[in-house]
Amino acid sequence: MIDNRVIEICCGSIEDVITASKEPIDRIELNSALELGGMTCSLGTLIESKKVTTLPLCCMVRPRTSGFHYTERQFESMLFDAEQLCIHGADGIVFGFLNADNSINIERTKKMADLVHRYNKEVIFHKAFDATTDKFKACEDCIACGVDRILTSGGENYPHIEEGFETLHKLIETYQDRITILVGGGVRDFNVQTILTETNCHEIHMTAKQTAYDDGDYTEVSPTYLRTILSKIEEMNNDTN
Repeated sequence: MIDNRVIEICCGSIEDVITASKEPIDRIELNSALELGGMTCSLGTLIESKKVTTLPLCCMVRPRTSGFHYTERQFESMLFDAEQLCIHGADGIVFGFLNADNSINIERTKKMADLVHRYNKEVIFHKAFDATTDKFKACEDCIACGVDRILTSGGENYPHIEEGFETLHKLIETYQDRITILVGGGVRDFNVQTILTETNCHEIHMTAKQTAYDDGDYTEVSPTYLRTILSKIEEMNNDTN
């Protein structure tokens, strides 16, 4: 934690977990395939990651690269994945269910939330939230379903996250006593201070990614870039002391 702000790092491998755990962060979102936007992490990655960090590990459950309106079989497989991850030590489950019109799928979201809460784990609705038309109705729906935290950029993505500042600020101001708004999606070294100042958020999510090579490209957390972004947050703390 820096300046009383919770910092979450998105990781796609055990090596990423090790890299992130060396810094003053608070939580890890554990995925596979960061280059595809983050997919369901494997049980092996979760189990081995728990051996190298004491940080909370919130596991992504996402079976395909695009869209959040899943078939019934995909939904059932996501429930199975989520339960297995909870059983094997995940601290939270990250997911998103939308209807064909991009509204929150209340029935599926509640079913997943109930499952995760049975294991006393956190329920996190990911950036599928940003595809919804009415962010405030979507937030109310998530609260009604038992969601603990929403990852959002206010409906905008890098490099236009600043266009979501007003929505983010209003969501945090309106719902901060009922649900946690985790700001993420395009957090970079050159905008992180502005994001924190303009949204007044208490939690922030980032990847600090770089392209790596091994007979092809893949994405990993960059220790240098992560340190650079965190140093920008530390500067803010120093400036207020």
